Amino acid sequence: MKSLCVRHGGFTLIELMMVVAILGIMATLALPSFQDRIIRAQVKEALGLAAYAQENVQAFQRAHRKLPASNAEAGLPPADKIVGNYVSRVQVVDGATHLSFGNNVNRNLAGKTLTVRPAIVRDHPQVPIAWVCGQAGVPEQMEASGDNRTDLPPEFLPLDCRLGPTISPRS
Repeated sequence: MKSLCVRHGGFTLIELMMVVAILGIMATLALPSFQDRIIRAQVKEALGLAAYAQENVQAFQRAHRKLPASNAEAGLPPADKIVGNYVSRVQVVDGATHLSFGNNVNRNLAGKTLTVRPAIVRDHPQVPIAWVCGQAGVPEQMEASGDNRTDLPPEFLPLDCRLGPTISPRS
């Protein structure tokens, strides 16, 4: 006698639950990586406001052969008036530009600071300013001015703002 059992194709409830669990684990692992990219993009966009301040710092340095001590001396608005999507203030102190993160920034970045410092050749002020971002190394034969107040975790900094060896020209 033949068996009357007919097998239907498809997934059991347990198999479906396993697939959902695996997808959940994969999503949990991918989220921090995605969030880090968003934060780095916000930091990169904020550096545009630093460029705005850097133009004035360079102009002041060319005219007076010294770096401006403040926003006012650099010809910039007060620090709390220079704002952007992710920056709540831009302050110039001894030539260094301090970006304070706030406004619509990721919560892991809120309240943090990124500093971009001018590096100059002391004996030759006609040499253009090199800008040192965050924890990056200062070029050889140059001195960075101002305090580095950068308190962002290294993984949030753009690559050119991270601690690394200074590249020297080959002879």
